[in-house]
Amino acid sequence: MSLLKQLFLAICLFLVVAFTGSFISGVENSREQLLGQLRSHAQDAATALGLSMTPHVDDPAMIELMVSSIFDSGYFATIRVVRIPDNQVIVERRTTTTSDKVPGWFVDLVDLQPQGGDALIMRGWEQAARVEVLSHPQFALAKLWDSAIGSGLWLLLCGVVSAVLGGWLLRHQLKPLDTMVQQAQAITRREFLTMPKVPHTPELKRVVVAMNQMVEKLKALFAEEAARSEKLREEAYQDTLTGLANRRLFDATLNNLLTVSENHTEGYLMLMRVNDLGGLNQRLGGQRTDALIQDIAELFKTLLAEHGKPNWLVARSRGGEFTFLAPGLAAEEVELRANRLCQQLENLRATGASDCTPVMHMGITTFRPGEEAAAVFARADQALAQAQSQSGKAWQRLDSFDAQPNQGLHQWREWVDDALNHNQLQLYFQPVAQCAATDVLLHHKVLARLLDPKGEAIAAGRFLPWIERLGWLARFDLAMLEHCLTHLQQQPRPLAISLSAATLLEPGSRARLLALLREHSQHAALLTLEIDEHQLPEAKEMERLCLAIRGTGFQVALQHFGGRFSLIGNLTHLGLAYLKIDGSYIRAIDQESDKRLFIEAIYRASNSIDLPLIAEMVETQGELDVLRELGIQGAMGRLIGAPEPAQQ
Repeated sequence: MSLLKQLFLAICLFLVVAFTGSFISGVENSREQLLGQLRSHAQDAATALGLSMTPHVDDPAMIELMVSSIFDSGYFATIRVVRIPDNQVIVERRTTTTSDKVPGWFVDLVDLQPQGGDALIMRGWEQAARVEVLSHPQFALAKLWDSAIGSGLWLLLCGVVSAVLGGWLLRHQLKPLDTMVQQAQAITRREFLTMPKVPHTPELKRVVVAMNQMVEKLKALFAEEAARSEKLREEAYQDTLTGLANRRLFDATLNNLLTVSENHTEGYLMLMRVNDLGGLNQRLGGQRTDALIQDIAELFKTLLAEHGKPNWLVARSRGGEFTFLAPGLAAEEVELRANRLCQQLENLRATGASDCTPVMHMGITTFRPGEEAAAVFARADQALAQAQSQSGKAWQRLDSFDAQPNQGLHQWREWVDDALNHNQLQLYFQPVAQCAATDVLLHHKVLARLLDPKGEAIAAGRFLPWIERLGWLARFDLAMLEHCLTHLQQQPRPLAISLSAATLLEPGSRARLLALLREHSQHAALLTLEIDEHQLPEAKEMERLCLAIRGTGFQVALQHFGGRFSLIGNLTHLGLAYLKIDGSYIRAIDQESDKRLFIEAIYRASNSIDLPLIAEMVETQGELDVLRELGIQGAMGRLIGAPEPAQQ
């Protein structure tokens, strides 16, 4: 029961007790006085009648007239005249009527009995008759009833005013409690909110200040852990000179992209090397050589910022060797990227001294899921050697397969448009289970395949790059979401679905997304919307977006997490359901200690805000065992279960 209701009931109880006590006290204090007044009234009437009847003691008619006259003018229950010698009643008037204003239960409760008086009628010195008068208490009862009604109404008015003022005052004073409840609820959602306005009430002020201190302490602990984890990530996976990824992260990313998965696609690896770096270092000096390496790194960063995709990676392997991973890069675009990059490198080379200009070459090769990393890198190195041996071209390309698609962009447009218009979308479901007990499922990850004109299901890794080039990612996401919600109506179970940045950032798509979620709010507890870490909007926009989605009842989570660990400092405002760690940091974690240290750092930071972690692409039992030791809650991958179509 709320405090306001308790206050209202307390006021009502106080009114009842106050009215009862006032009534009982009033009745008890006035009972004797009323009884005395009734006796006096009866005795005065009897005396007056006795004196008036003495001259007419032998005239019964006159006696009856006098009795009737006084009976009709007063509040009497009984008046009678009795002859003394034989007790014969000469005249008697009696009434049994009561006042309509006074209810019977009140009469019984007060129990005010009639009072009587008598007087003698003389004939000379002889007692001829006796007048007996009994006063009726209805007048006293009416006055007492009016007094009780007045007292009750006054107390009721006081109670209503007290309830209204007390309720208003209580609501005003207890607003800080509501804010503290919101703070506590926000902590359960992994959010940390402080109360900017401190109440003036000393008792509440102490509680609010203590709550704010606790929230700030939690934020500080989380920020400290996040900073420590980010520093560890930089030391483990970032090149100190250029700020690019190092060879360790490149190898992990390449191995992950070569793993067979629904969302992995073929792409290109570019290997660039500055020739004779040792001699260049002797001629220019270490400081100028480092500046040159940094300038080359800036060229790659500019290329990523202007034309790159979120899942592309540039790394400095060693010395003057750089690697560029571009999954999903179209075959017709790779030469444009290579020529542009070589032109920029040539411009950079032209700025150097004529006798100290560095020579840079590039080798390009394709890769696809299922290949060995060593074979891919060997082809890139072979292409680089061919470029170094030829003077006419700064880069060479060596493909292991025909990277040109069978259909052009126009054919892909027609096929994808037809598939989306005619609901040629097939849902696949991959289980996500607890690490401690893989038979306990947390949810299923929803994957999609499009049916081609032949009726074959095409994995997302093949058609998603073309959908992105066509600008239909938002359209595809909404179609997939509609299919998923339809599936939930038939088979309710926890699911997770991915959303692209286009759906989240385009106002029209975002409005349609929110409208669709509100329309199916009954499935909110069963569906989590996952956002790719590489496609996150700005912090404030992301916070507004998460707030809008959570307002519909659905939850938000991050997938492929780990590459931008600095984002973890903003997670306290998002209220995420969980984090899915990118498979690059999970692959061979039982064999590589640096990955284990990094996952431990992520776990410490996320555990401080009670944010569950789920590992992606768990392929071996050794990886699962390490995840169990680290305390990771969930896992998904081929070891847990492969994607399967929905059961009809």
